Amino acid sequence: MASAKHIPPAYPALAPYLTVDEPDQLIAFVKGAFGAEELQDQHWEHPAGKIVHAALRVEGCVIETGRASAEWKAMPAAIHLYVRDVEAAYDRALKAGGVTLHGVKDMEYEERACAVRDPCGNFWYIATHTGQP
Repeated sequence: MASAKHIPPAYPALAPYLTVDEPDQLIAFVKGAFGAEELQDQHWEHPAGKIVHAALRVEGCVIETGRASAEWKAMPAAIHLYVRDVEAAYDRALKAGGVTLHGVKDMEYEERACAVRDPCGNFWYIATHTGQP
């Protein structure tokens, strides 16, 4: 399927943007926890070498991140991410520096899910759809 001309190639129409104090910490977390691939043409650094913008592909989606500044304050977000193996993703998320909000459990809304807070303060609701309440 060809992408619409108003959307960059290989991007979905909706891409969450996480503004954080240390984008390198978020990038390391998302890569370690979810096997994300950084989009190299979307990696920009300040002349002093600090990352100011990056984009990562995870599970077919794009997540962008940028460095907080006086104009653009860090703002925690919540992401609901579906993965094939929630137990493995949860373990990787903790090893990548995530802090558990709740462990993996069967939810009443047809998911096996967990929740972690990343090193930048964002909440990740990680789930596998089960089709069973």
